[in-house]
Amino acid sequence: MTPTTNGISFANISYHRSELMGLAMIAIVLFHVNVPRLSPFYGLWRMGNMGVDVFLFLSGVGLWYALTGNTSLKRFFTRRYLRIYPTWLLVASLYYVPRFLQGAKGTKEMIDLAGDVLVNWDFWLHDELTFWYIPATMMLYLFAPAYVKLVSRHPVYRWLPVLMIVWCVAVQWVVPLHNAVGHIEIFWSRVPIFFIGINCGAMVKQGQSLSAQSVWLLVAAAVLSLGVDIYLEQTRHGLFPLFIGRMLYIPATFSLVLLLSNWLTAVPQVIKRALRLVGMVSLEMYLLHVHFVLVRVQNMQWGYWGTFLACFAITLPLAWLLNKGMEKLTKRFER
Repeated sequence: MTPTTNGISFANISYHRSELMGLAMIAIVLFHVNVPRLSPFYGLWRMGNMGVDVFLFLSGVGLWYALTGNTSLKRFFTRRYLRIYPTWLLVASLYYVPRFLQGAKGTKEMIDLAGDVLVNWDFWLHDELTFWYIPATMMLYLFAPAYVKLVSRHPVYRWLPVLMIVWCVAVQWVVPLHNAVGHIEIFWSRVPIFFIGINCGAMVKQGQSLSAQSVWLLVAAAVLSLGVDIYLEQTRHGLFPLFIGRMLYIPATFSLVLLLSNWLTAVPQVIKRALRLVGMVSLEMYLLHVHFVLVRVQNMQWGYWGTFLACFAITLPLAWLLNKGMEKLTKRFER
């Protein structure tokens, strides 16, 4: 697919997918470097969390391509899980096994270790947020084929993400639901943007476009959504449910991805190549940067930007090596 410059093209999302993932990964690393609560940039810093929503939206777009082609479900799941699961298994083992060896080693602890390494079950059971994005993504993959099949046959069901937003409200304030599944609110509040991404996948694949004048509507959606959320985070963080901010991420993510994918056509190639490199190893960077690099770099007390640059510079080559090593391994299994 080639980039399109006529109006606001959905096709550019696919063409610049790797660059967008690179930008999302940079935002996530920026978010994980600590900023004091009283900083005047605290609200803006919190917006880096939206990088997760960008990843999920782009993943949804990609799944529409994968599931509306000639690929069988077996091949779909094989390719998707071979890309994620072996890398997850290695990194999770490197993280959880040393913790297990330092503590009690009874049957309960061994079962807990196996559950964390295999499926990160402490996230599902107790909202333990280490690497939470990976098991959440693998869970969403399970439901994607049925959703694509449903909306392909009955397009009206593309409105289901609206009901998913209603579900997020219910999980927050309907007491029985909150007590049962409210501990994984961070998962529920990201479900809508994933399925919105699948919905947009059809428009991306068909190369649909919006008129050039629609840029102002997209800018207004991004500015209003981000402006409200930045204000809330800056002035009222801790005084409102976090899912409110994540609902604001939905229009912000959609509009920003569409705007950035089109603006990237004018960005110099050297910058796009750098962003593509980061996007290519974003899975590995996500898994490595916080618990293996940042936890050590931040003890050096180099300030915000020094810590970010050091963390990024160390994580990127490690992520590239991990990516290439696991790629060679998984290709053997795929064959």
